[in-house]
Amino acid sequence: MRAIDRRTALKFAAAAPAALVLPQFATAAPSADDLKAVVGNAVEYLKGAQKENGNFASDPRAGEPGLTALIAAALIKNGVPPDNPVVAKALKFLEGKVQKDGGVYDRGLSNYMTCLAVVTFKEANAGGKYDKIIENAVKYVKSLQFADGLTEDNTSYGGAGYDRPDKGRPDLSNTQFMVEALIAAGVKKDDPVIQRALTYVSRSQNLESEFNKLAYAKKAGDADKGGFVYNLSDADNAKSPKRTPEGGLRSEGGMTYAGLKSFLYAGVSKDDKRVKAALEWVRKNYTVTENPGQKDAGLYYYYHTFAKAMDALGEDQFADAKGVKHDWRQELFDELKKKQKANGSWANGNGAFLESLPELATAFAVLALSYTKKK
Repeated sequence: MRAIDRRTALKFAAAAPAALVLPQFATAAPSADDLKAVVGNAVEYLKGAQKENGNFASDPRAGEPGLTALIAAALIKNGVPPDNPVVAKALKFLEGKVQKDGGVYDRGLSNYMTCLAVVTFKEANAGGKYDKIIENAVKYVKSLQFADGLTEDNTSYGGAGYDRPDKGRPDLSNTQFMVEALIAAGVKKDDPVIQRALTYVSRSQNLESEFNKLAYAKKAGDADKGGFVYNLSDADNAKSPKRTPEGGLRSEGGMTYAGLKSFLYAGVSKDDKRVKAALEWVRKNYTVTENPGQKDAGLYYYYHTFAKAMDALGEDQFADAKGVKHDWRQELFDELKKKQKANGSWANGNGAFLESLPELATAFAVLALSYTKKK
């Protein structure tokens, strides 16, 4: 069939019966019934995987209570009510992990765990039930930022790690979870903690500018420019597989969407050079079949940052570098549906980042699905 130009197509649409839909201009998203079916299968799996005390980890490495927080938030965002038995048991388990210092954790990873819990309690906070828990958790998270005693030129400044600053180093993944949790809890975008975090996020981008004067950014090639990296300290490790032959750092898909969404959540304009550069990298590397730069490693983590960033961007159809428009919601849904196992779970054949554990991969998959609903 011969292609027609847009003007002709629009004239044709105006003259056609009301029921006629021109698919080349329609924005696709999964139907409510399709989404309900896929999520419903996942709920059945999770119901069977949940322990009597409310948690979901079959392996202690999965990390609790963070895993349970991820799953509970994902289910609520997909329309499963907080009083659903699976969600209610999960919330009760989380409440039992609230510490005197305001954090929500068990034996470690206190920043990561608490940030995930803040988002979950906020999702479930009908009638202000969890207001005090959220307030105290926000204070705790703020106290974990790499800031005290550091000058702004320190590469750790503004970042967040898995735990307290004295227990490790910051990275972009934990910093993006911190930004998301604080914004979700109602912290203002001009709050000093958010602004310091943006300093760290900006320095994690392969973009030499007034926001990032680190040496590695100056060595970014065309393939990496605009994308984001996980750990700035890799730049000082000559043996790191993250380094390029020129001494720069490779951009990664999951981290790039994490950085992009952090900018958008924190109110950085789409006209800002950092956002534009990130989008240029995304357009060149758009895909729902792998985690760019890492292939299938961390694939389900990638899906959830991809979905959140695309949702925050607010474009129903996303044009890649070749000008091809993608109905990203439908494409993501189709890919996740295809990957769902018969028992309702997901699991990554690549065991990196523990995604071979079905409860973890399923948590990220269901969370990603919540953003495929057409707004």
